[in-house]
Amino acid sequence: MEIKVRRVEQNMSGTVYLVGAGPGDHKLLTIRALELLKSADVVLYDRLVSKKIIELIPKKTIKLYVGREVGDDYKHQDDTNLQMVKFAKSKKNVVRLKGGDPFIFGRGGEEAEYLKKYKIKYEIIPGITSGIGSAVYSGIPLTHRKYSSSIAFVTGHEDPGKIKSPVYWKKLASSVETIVVMMGLSRIGNISKQLVAGGLSTKTPVAVIHKGTNPDEKILIGNLSNIESKIKQNKFTPPSIIIIGNVVKLHKTIRWKK
Repeated sequence: MEIKVRRVEQNMSGTVYLVGAGPGDHKLLTIRALELLKSADVVLYDRLVSKKIIELIPKKTIKLYVGREVGDDYKHQDDTNLQMVKFAKSKKNVVRLKGGDPFIFGRGGEEAEYLKKYKIKYEIIPGITSGIGSAVYSGIPLTHRKYSSSIAFVTGHEDPGKIKSPVYWKKLASSVETIVVMMGLSRIGNISKQLVAGGLSTKTPVAVIHKGTNPDEKILIGNLSNIESKIKQNKFTPPSIIIIGNVVKLHKTIRWKK
């Protein structure tokens, strides 16, 4: 199917678009995301945006990498905020391109608040979050009538300055049937212990998906008792998501993407 790209209207000049790039596979971009990439004056992109998606951006477009690593301080985010406002005030159409979905652990809410504060026009374009896209490509249905009627998406790396209490892993263990952990690779040992303390069996299946939906995707299957050692043995690194629950059992049966 040929996609006709609609140019951003002139009266949208000076708008910032918070765009979800999806989990990695460039074919999972939305039509709206693609048309904005083709017509933007400036693209500010994250480290989780795949190379093939970057290649879709016209050569004439200003492309600036604003990716941050886990643990980077707020100065990095402050600089990104300033860049968005600076270009928008220069009458530029800006795409702030974010891996996954802007509102699922993507700081999209914070950036929208900042733009609102400085009276910058903005639009938010959702994307497929990596927690869903990686699961689907791996043949793991996050819900299933026989295995799971509830899901929790949880970050494994919280803001140390957060006012409220951290994630209650022990309570999650008895509250939902599928737990999707983002940015939790380095803390999986502690997370596993707390979930077991909360009532989950040590044999509860766990999947770790590295670079889900990308050509170099890797999948590791284990359980709460051995997943930490398996991650170390197989040298898994970020970006990876973790899926915990009986739905992981279906991985070998229905995986379709080889």
